[in-house]
Parts: sequence; C-alpha cells; structure tokens
Amino acid sequence: MTLRVPYIADETIERDAEALLAQYAHAKGLEVKAPIPIEDIIEKHLKLHTEFDDLHRRLGVPRGGAGTEADIFGAIWFETGEIVIDESLDPEERPSIEGRYRFTLAHEGGHWRLHRPLDGGPGSLFGYARQPTVVCRSSRAKERVELQANLYASCLLMPRKLVFQAWRDWFGNDHPLVLWRKDGTIDVDKIIRMLPKCVVSAVISHSFNPVCDDQLRQHFARPFAEQFLVSPTAMRIRLEMLGLLHRKDPRQQHDPFF
Repeated sequence: MTLRVPYIADETIERDAEALLAQYAHAKGLEVKAPIPIEDIIEKHLKLHTEFDDLHRRLGVPRGGAGTEADIFGAIWFETGEIVIDESLDPEERPSIEGRYRFTLAHEGGHWRLHRPLDGGPGSLFGYARQPTVVCRSSRAKERVELQANLYASCLLMPRKLVFQAWRDWFGNDHPLVLWRKDGTIDVDKIIRMLPKCVVSAVISHSFNPVCDDQLRQHFARPFAEQFLVSPTAMRIRLEMLGLLHRKDPRQQHDPFF
C-alpha cells in the first residue's frame, strides 16, 4: 500500500530541510558546507539506524531479469527508526553510484521529517509492524509521497544558499543562464566558454543531437554535482528549480529518481 499524504507546499518542504541543516550545524558547532554530511545527519543527528540489504528479497518483490535495475531503492520503518538501502546502491561496492546513494539516504530522511507525523501508528499500513512504513520504488516515483521526499532530499543535499554561492564562485554573479539561442538551437559557443575542458568534449559530442538535451544540461551541471557529491541529473534539476539554468522547454520536469 501507499502512504497517503496531504499537499505540502514546496516552500514548506525547503524550510524544513533548511531548519534541519541549521539544527545540525548548531548541535555540532560547525558551518555546513558542501558536500552535505548526510550520513552524519541521518545517523548521528536524527538517530536513525541505516543498513544495506537486498530489499527485493527481504520484501518478497521480484527483482527482474539479469541486468535489470533495482525497482526498490530504500525503505523506512517509522516505528523503529530504521532505514534500509538496497545493496545495489552500496557506494563501497559501486563508487560511481555514490551520488544516487546519498540522494536515497536523504530521501528517506525526508520521509522521516515530513511523513512520520502523518503515520497512523505501527502496522497501520500493512497490518503488522514488521513491514516498512514506506517502500521507495522507481515504479511509484510520481506518487505525491515520493515527489515530496525527492524535493526534500534535493533541498537538503543542495541548499539554496550554498548552490547560489557555488554559482557565484564559478561565474562571478548569480545571473541565470540560458543555453539556447533565439532560433531554438543550442548555444555551443557559450557552453564551451563556461565549462572546463574536461566537460567540453562531452558537450560537443552531443551538441547537435536534440535527443540529448538533458544530457547537455547534465554535463553543464557536472562541476557543481562533483562539489555537492550528487548525480549530475540531481544537480541539473536543482539548478533549473532555482532558476539558474534554463531549459528549452520551461515546464518543470520531474525525474523519478536521481
């Protein structure tokens, strides 16, 4: 079953993420900087227990055929304060997936902060308390409960103030960028001027393929993604949400998982 949650304004979600960071900074007596120490926040500050496991086996959900991406990334038990991340996201086994692991951990923290007060109590959703309160599945990514936790994770790992500061450090101002010309084509010259050489080659290789528009913006976001230790996709979406990076289609895109 799905945890039914009410509408929560984006501004309210972001304020709570900022409050959590401020509480953590005060408790630790330090200044929060990128990359956000999400494991310390989840385990030491919120006192949640985290572990890796094969969630598909544990919950009795088929994983799919060989080479199939995991459908379940994480689960949380409100009554015990336990978070389990699927073993496919273990960054020690797959260092390239660290950004996705950190986002999933922050996503579960979002459930804890936003949705724990809404839970009807142990066993209210599944009939017995040993089942998780929320199971985070890519196949259910567009449900309200998941979109809210995604936004929380984005605000927590990529705080508005720190992202704007990183943007100013890189460009010298906080002016938004549009990587498109008036005729609807990609402004490759602008991209080349603004990106490091290691990224430029990847941009040029995709620059005339309209199917790869998102990939282009992700290449552009990569230096920021490395600074905040998140995936380029997550960073690209955050830059767009903050109005710093404009896409050809101004309508907001909801990517299911990062």
